[in-house]
Amino acid sequence: MEKFQRYYLSFLLLIVYTNTIAQVNCNAVEGENCKKACELYNWASDRQGSRESQEAFDKAIGLCPDFSNSYMEKAVPYLKNGDFVSWKFLIDKAVAADPKMHLGYRGWCKFQFLRDYNGAIKDLEDLKIYYPDDLGRSLNGDYHLEVVKAMSYSALGQKEKAVGIIEKLLASKGYFKGMYDHYQLGVTYFELGRYDKASENFEKQSKEYDFAENIYFKSKVSKIRNKDYLDLKKLALATYDEGRTMKDVYTHHFNKVYRKQIAEL
Repeated sequence: MEKFQRYYLSFLLLIVYTNTIAQVNCNAVEGENCKKACELYNWASDRQGSRESQEAFDKAIGLCPDFSNSYMEKAVPYLKNGDFVSWKFLIDKAVAADPKMHLGYRGWCKFQFLRDYNGAIKDLEDLKIYYPDDLGRSLNGDYHLEVVKAMSYSALGQKEKAVGIIEKLLASKGYFKGMYDHYQLGVTYFELGRYDKASENFEKQSKEYDFAENIYFKSKVSKIRNKDYLDLKKLALATYDEGRTMKDVYTHHFNKVYRKQIAEL
């Protein structure tokens, strides 16, 4: 319970962070036109997605094409609405103007929204130039970006590489675990047929924060080992019905499991 509270506190801090990061101190921006662009950006950020907001971002870009935040924030409604072509056009301009600030965000979105795993890996590797010691976390706070890279390798079939990245991260001093780290590691071990290691990580996940998908994979391991798995299956279904599942506001988690899959086990 204590560990779950840590995750919950981390999530609340992330909400505060993402609600304030859009606002920029325009007094620190050099050049009169860029200061005006910054002020327009701050005004428009509070009205994200509206026609007035998008028009204000256009004016800001016209005043100061090097002010990268305008491209990034203008791109967000396109991402949320599934217009990935328009989003990519704008986010690429943001990255070109300030790669240090926007590479991690673009890499995360390529993974989570576009399932562009090669593109995600490329962005996160490039980000190491600026942050060699710590890439930071995904925008939703669920994952360290090294885990995002590992999941991308896993999706591309390079599962041993994925395992190595997550194991190294978990063993590193001072690392603050993501909500689903042991689950994702466990699933990768499961796919490699290393059921002892898979079970070990599913158990660790259960102790820190349990949910239907994790219990489902525990039941799969038991079934493979010819052990009684039906109680775990029932628990997974009950947990699913209680709403304790992997959730994301806009997309589906990597290695997400649905009720039908549990019921058919």
